Amino acid sequence: MNTLPIYLGYKYFRSKKGAFASFTSLMAIAGLSLGVAALVIVLSVMNGFEKELQTRVLGVVPQLVIRSDNNIDNYDQLISDISNSADVIGVSPYIETQGLMSAKNRSRGIFLTGIKPEIESNMSILPEFLIDGSMKSLTSKNGIIIGAWLSRYLGVGVGETVSITTTNLRSSILGTFPRTITLEVTGIFELKAELDQSLVLIHHDLAANIINLEPKSTQGIRVKTNDLFAANSIGFQLLTQSIFDNNDYYFTSWQQTHGTLFQAIKLEKRLISLMLFLIITVAAFNILSTIVMTVKTKEKEIAILKTMGCSKYQLTLIFINLGFIIAFTGILLGLIIGLIVTPNIDELINFIENFSNRSLMDSYFINYFPYEFRLTQLVYICLSVLAMSLIFSYFPAARAAKLKPVTILRHE
Repeated sequence: MNTLPIYLGYKYFRSKKGAFASFTSLMAIAGLSLGVAALVIVLSVMNGFEKELQTRVLGVVPQLVIRSDNNIDNYDQLISDISNSADVIGVSPYIETQGLMSAKNRSRGIFLTGIKPEIESNMSILPEFLIDGSMKSLTSKNGIIIGAWLSRYLGVGVGETVSITTTNLRSSILGTFPRTITLEVTGIFELKAELDQSLVLIHHDLAANIINLEPKSTQGIRVKTNDLFAANSIGFQLLTQSIFDNNDYYFTSWQQTHGTLFQAIKLEKRLISLMLFLIITVAAFNILSTIVMTVKTKEKEIAILKTMGCSKYQLTLIFINLGFIIAFTGILLGLIIGLIVTPNIDELINFIENFSNRSLMDSYFINYFPYEFRLTQLVYICLSVLAMSLIFSYFPAARAAKLKPVTILRHE
């Protein structure tokens, strides 16, 4: 009798009698499968967006920049003192200004960034994503590194020249007009992110010359921290040091420039998870309906089992086992569908874009669907859905155990 609940639960699952009960079983499995698959796909894609934000975007944009109301002179001493902090793993001078890049009768607004190419590998992941040229090609006189998207848009490659018009004004006897310089493209990077469209790099000294800074002066001090999410607190700690002996200094962090995007992804992930769990809850209700209908069609067998000495506990386990089989089947199918569809979601999006003749990714910070499977997350999804299904299975199973054989067989 110990294996009876397992055997009968499996038998009732395979039973061809009671067409309506069988139909509701299939609907319960289908509902759970779609719900679990949707949850796996959406959460994996949201994990991918979160990871891409931390690596490709936050790995390039400054984590922390210390600025001043005035130009920062003799920045070497400041950099040396900041480097002594235990929370800092990289420091460099930093200049950023806006401009207009032109080539072959096309133009594009850009963020012109001045860096020290020899230490850029310690400050960002950008050198790892160079597809042509090298950081060493940037000099204090010439050289510019642009994104792959911008390169294709302007139709220029390594060795060709581009014109950059900055917001800095230049005065002459002919009047005042924006300053324009011509630089040679010496490198191309590809992050497959929005930064490919607007970020361009030049040597720090060249950038200082463009915005009319004195030698050994800079616009800001770029700091790379050992804890990305503690950038604000580290910034406050640095400003309390004696090296910043006046109130002219302040800082900006990635949480101010890109933090809203990161928070939006986390909030969307929570809301979408809640919505999909509600859908799965509705699917789990189908398990309850299935077991109720199965109990109704198997009342005679239940009465016979009770007269043969089957306990209430065993009868309850029979129908809980039926619910377990339905839930396990639905979860397994949903997990398999999710694991297969997620890596191929880009192809699905491309098909929809080609079919509808419109781009679906223009409003996002990257132009593709990243994904990341997290084992703990998958286990949590499966166990929580299984637990919810077993809870819904218990109530009709317990009711079946309370049926009285005399009442059932009286009408036979």
